[in-house]
Amino acid sequence: MTELKVLGACPLDCPDTCSWVVTVKDGEAVKLRGNPDHPFTRGALCTKVNRYLEHASAPDRILHPLRRVGRKGEGRFEQISWDEALDEISDRLGGILREHGGEAIWPYWGTGTLGYLQGLEGFAGRRFFNVLGASRHDPTICSIAGSVGLKYTIGSSAGMDPEDFALSKLIILWGTNTLTSGHHLWKFIQDARSAGAHVVAIDPVRTRTARQADEHLAPIPGTDAALALGLLHVVVGLGAEDSGYLEEHTLGWPEFQERIAEFPPARVAEITGLAEADIVALGERIARTRPTAIRATMGLQRHAGGGMALRTLACIPGVTGDWGLPGGGLSYSTSGHFRIRNGALFRDDLLERPTRTLSMTRLGEGLLETADPPVQALFVIAANPAASTPHQSKVRRGLAREDLFTVVLEQFPTDTADYADIVLPATMQHEHMDLHQGYGHLYLAWNEPAVAPPGECLPTTETFRRLAHRMGLAEPALYDSDERLAEQALAGGHTSMEGITLERLRKEGFVRLSVPDPFLPYAKRFPTPSGRLEFRSERAARAGLDPLPAYTPPAEVSDPERAARYPLALIAAASHHFLNTVFGNNAELRRRAGEPRVTLHPSDAAARDLTDGQRVRVGNERGSFEAIVEIGDLVRPGLAATTKGHWAKFTGGAGVNATVDERDADMGGGAVYHDTRVEVTAL
Repeated sequence: MTELKVLGACPLDCPDTCSWVVTVKDGEAVKLRGNPDHPFTRGALCTKVNRYLEHASAPDRILHPLRRVGRKGEGRFEQISWDEALDEISDRLGGILREHGGEAIWPYWGTGTLGYLQGLEGFAGRRFFNVLGASRHDPTICSIAGSVGLKYTIGSSAGMDPEDFALSKLIILWGTNTLTSGHHLWKFIQDARSAGAHVVAIDPVRTRTARQADEHLAPIPGTDAALALGLLHVVVGLGAEDSGYLEEHTLGWPEFQERIAEFPPARVAEITGLAEADIVALGERIARTRPTAIRATMGLQRHAGGGMALRTLACIPGVTGDWGLPGGGLSYSTSGHFRIRNGALFRDDLLERPTRTLSMTRLGEGLLETADPPVQALFVIAANPAASTPHQSKVRRGLAREDLFTVVLEQFPTDTADYADIVLPATMQHEHMDLHQGYGHLYLAWNEPAVAPPGECLPTTETFRRLAHRMGLAEPALYDSDERLAEQALAGGHTSMEGITLERLRKEGFVRLSVPDPFLPYAKRFPTPSGRLEFRSERAARAGLDPLPAYTPPAEVSDPERAARYPLALIAAASHHFLNTVFGNNAELRRRAGEPRVTLHPSDAAARDLTDGQRVRVGNERGSFEAIVEIGDLVRPGLAATTKGHWAKFTGGAGVNATVDERDADMGGGAVYHDTRVEVTAL
């Protein structure tokens, strides 16, 4: 018996990007654990990924190419060979190219894997689609609004090193449920706590993280920017702004100070639904506590004012000077610190001419309303938009078009795969090689394949190499090996990548960026046009936005007419047992998650004559889903809280995104999942 331990990395849409160790006996993966040598993973995986090997060997794993034999959406297929699948795809694409042109093809990448080779970071297969002249895919579904907002203020969406939370004296967990989504940060928070740090959770829901915090504030969803301005009003009123830092490192302070004056705590209390005394108390704590660190993640920017919310939050450490202190600043993402050569992977130079861009969050619109040319072919890669994308019923109408040729690269029969014409079996993480970054830490990781793929599963890179060959495409870059792709990605020459090679990554498994420890990315200069933190942004003004940080209200949540019709604001946060819709078919995790639930405040339940455990319908004019009502004080009055991730095929045919509008946030075209109003009625 031979036993190997193979280093790899979790590919899923989580900031922690855990380093893992796969134990292989006689060619079979028998054990998976977190890498104890990784400074962020520290040997632990999450409750979801702990079942990854079991999940990979599940009986519903797709192992062979499939062709649809039923109606779209039924999920009835026949097994075919790879040759048959490639022939049919090649023939259909060839016809579409001749009749409609390349822009009629939409490659739709999701966050099922974030790898540079097999997933979203490198847009696996983009070279192939560039040669065809396909439409550009804009991945707007996750973090774009907040990223754009942060760039107006600090020049980048990348913030402080999350490991430096261990040095903080005040930690504000703002719109983030750390113990469910990225729990490895909690260890650094605990280190800070042991040294006397105070932890505040700001979240409309009393999550498992909020219950562990020293203090919890529950604002009305989407009012975070107003709260940030109110807290700064208190700081400035106490004369606690860092005048030296403001003079040396910021732009537009006098104008921003006038904006802050417009948000006294009494006004902010009316906007946010918080007690004025609580706003003042937290503002005073910020004023007197250095360093203060803010952790703000993607959920709080998924509304009509989401970009402005992050733009404004990033100003707090600018006023207090915390951007210049170890353990101070704001952490949203670390992705911008990784200087991977994305362009070398994308090869957009292979496009003969510029092509149109289609928005990920407007899939229904793209399939039903886009013309000149209409979308005739959809390639779905590591995505499950039938469950994950806004306006679920509209998306399904688009996917059901008989004239739409849909190819889905998948591991399991998802809600989206049920609409495919051809399903191609994809490898899972321990079966292929990939390169990963963490967007919640500063480590690059290499994922070495531990075992051979089962059945006829192929890495996404190999699928597109074979498809390019079948279509007779001569461009040499389409046939680069995975190792060659990784070498191209790493050959950037930036100082932060110094000493990081593929050879070293394959040997060590992970490498920290070549940056100081502690890492103060903006101690001397911000990557803005002025080199300063920009309270006033001329770029924002040119984009038609307020040049100063402000409060942009959520659209539906703050609409009194809509509130009269649909009185409850809906929050659909991350599940503790699913990661987006990944694991939504895992029998044990489905058992742990239970049926979809919606939590209501006792006053809201009483007004609807609802009892705990009752089955209800949650909906609006766009659609509805069924859930079991839970009654308690985990939510504030006027709020309905549920979780995402359930597959519609297991939960009555619809999910939470049936209620969400296909509408853009204020910046970047981001999604507005948490800007939704519903009513809850008994079934």
